[in-house]
Amino acid sequence: MDFLLDPNIWIAFAMLTALEIVLGIDNIIFISILVGRLPPHMRDKARRLGLGFAMVSRLALLFTLSWVMGLTADLFTVLGQGISGRDLVLLFGGLFLLYKASHEIFVEVEAHEQDGPPVTETAEMKAAGQRLFWAIIGQIAIIDIVFSLDSVITAVGMVDQIGVMVAAVVTSVGVMLVAAKPIGDFVDRHPSVKVLALAFLVMVGMALTAEAFDQEIPKGYIYAAMCFSLAVEALNIRARSKRQALAKSESVSHSHSKELS
Repeated sequence: MDFLLDPNIWIAFAMLTALEIVLGIDNIIFISILVGRLPPHMRDKARRLGLGFAMVSRLALLFTLSWVMGLTADLFTVLGQGISGRDLVLLFGGLFLLYKASHEIFVEVEAHEQDGPPVTETAEMKAAGQRLFWAIIGQIAIIDIVFSLDSVITAVGMVDQIGVMVAAVVTSVGVMLVAAKPIGDFVDRHPSVKVLALAFLVMVGMALTAEAFDQEIPKGYIYAAMCFSLAVEALNIRARSKRQALAKSESVSHSHSKELS
């Protein structure tokens, strides 16, 4: 137990946990957006399962480090470019993310159905809801593997002790589990933020695809662009809230004046 008193261990744990949380932001956004398509009573369960898959996939990859590091060896060459197992995972993951994010943007912007009267849930609707639930869980599991691969390779490059890696992964997923619901609720309440989040996933998909061909795009640039866009949108949300509050106040004042007259 003497290693617990080593400050270097705690510093490595803190740095790796913080990095895992940052790297998990795109995972949280992807889960939050897909879960938002489910009925409200299914969302928490899907969120927990999605993040559970994220933790299991990360831990499974950590305990197969020799296999993971072997993925960096070239399998074949295309036009002088070596293609490894990791490159294939990143390529298919990036293309999948590009497709899903683009499709969700289309659904959000163009394909909203008109709200109708409340409909009584039938057995067929419940079955369809269950099918959608497991389809979404499957999509989350696929992208979890892609994000986990990058996360684990980063962890291996930072820390030597497997125990520190496992502790950092479990802690970061715990933080993600706590943050996922408020982030998801916020995204659902603000459609413009949801479109921004989907645009962020498009950028991440492009970065993964480029990285598959050894063209690395620093994620700091993507995060900086996203933070700037979110800051601008936060100002827009605040301005809209003030306008709505002012309009409501003027409406109440006008009604009160009519009653007095």
